Amino acid sequence: MAEPLKVALAGLGTVGGGVIRLLDANRALIERRAGRPIEIVAVSARDRNKDRGVDITRFQWVDDMTALAEIEGVDAVVELIGGSDGPALTLARKTLGAGKAFITANKAMIAHHGLSLAQVADAQDIPLKFEAAVAGGIPVIKGIREGAAANEITRVYGILNGTCNYILTTMEKDGRDFTEVLGEAQALGYAESDPSFDIDGVDAAHKLSILASLSFGSALTFDGVATTGIRNVIAADISEAQALGFRVRLVGLAEEGEAGLFQRVHPCLVPMSHPLAHVTGSLNAVVAEGNFVGRLFFQGAGAGDGPTASAVVADLIDVARNEYGPAFAMPVESLAHPERADSGERTGRYFLRLTVEDRAGVLAEIATAMRDAGVSIESFIQRGVKEDGGALIVLVTHACPERCVTDALKRMQGSSSLTGSPMLMHILDL
Repeated sequence: MAEPLKVALAGLGTVGGGVIRLLDANRALIERRAGRPIEIVAVSARDRNKDRGVDITRFQWVDDMTALAEIEGVDAVVELIGGSDGPALTLARKTLGAGKAFITANKAMIAHHGLSLAQVADAQDIPLKFEAAVAGGIPVIKGIREGAAANEITRVYGILNGTCNYILTTMEKDGRDFTEVLGEAQALGYAESDPSFDIDGVDAAHKLSILASLSFGSALTFDGVATTGIRNVIAADISEAQALGFRVRLVGLAEEGEAGLFQRVHPCLVPMSHPLAHVTGSLNAVVAEGNFVGRLFFQGAGAGDGPTASAVVADLIDVARNEYGPAFAMPVESLAHPERADSGERTGRYFLRLTVEDRAGVLAEIATAMRDAGVSIESFIQRGVKEDGGALIVLVTHACPERCVTDALKRMQGSSSLTGSPMLMHILDL
């Protein structure tokens, strides 16, 4: 049997504890699959004395987690502390600089600094692995980077944030509004005390930028992801979508074509016939479309100690086998740098919810704005009088360039007829 792969672990939270438990529970199986033992030899976290439900006294404790990279004999460092900068980034740079394998679940760091880290890994021919950074336990990165490597992938999209999906599907099931369901999600541990990264779409945007780079062979461009979260989705949006044959999901979508690279995270109306409409609770799902393989659909748990630890240890097994390639499927210098596609030229159908005063002339004003902007209305719904005396109007447009819908909203901006901010959602006609 070959020498053990010796691992240093930074971060002993939910996932870090899960990695230790997984390695303990499946030790013999992992050793057979890896061709050699995988052993944690050193750990670091903020609090040495915290009870984590696992025995860490058998490991060397290091107060300064960035010093894990310097421990003699360590072959690989696993980073599970999070944050795009700070100690996580310092540890990554020191580990790769020391010629050691680096494994992380940190999507924010990869989205912001993945290219510079990959350049170091490429130059030294050492592994930089991050399967756990996107969609938790779903092996989507390996599936795209390796399983679909022979394909030209033209589109990748999916449900990339379990917190948002839990909130939206609970609103759908119970008919409750966003704020109430968010509070429940926080109480159950599905949402953080500060949920901004999740509900504002930032977490999903980090993951989408990574998927786009792997799918299209393009340089990471997190700043190029147009991002809108779910704060403004109300129960009426959910119910009206259902009545029209759709479900509301936060969808990250990236496409590459002649117009450039398009990346967006936005609440969408997903047809009941599409697999994403049936992804419920905190599950994640990713769809990749290849020119020879067709549509690939990945679904599973996107977070949690078990699924995320599973992805981390899978990366460790690859390192133990000495099976790895460039972090982004090709050397960094081979990655393309496409222009950012103009979203205004994208053609599609749209769902538009308006809250308006219930008085004569309002519908004519809306119709005029739509007509002048070149937007044709496919369906129109008005739901009675609200408690505040206003009315709720829902429009579904025929397919048209996005700039036309944006122009229509600008024409209505400032109108005394509107009593609330409009809600615009894209219809996923894929």
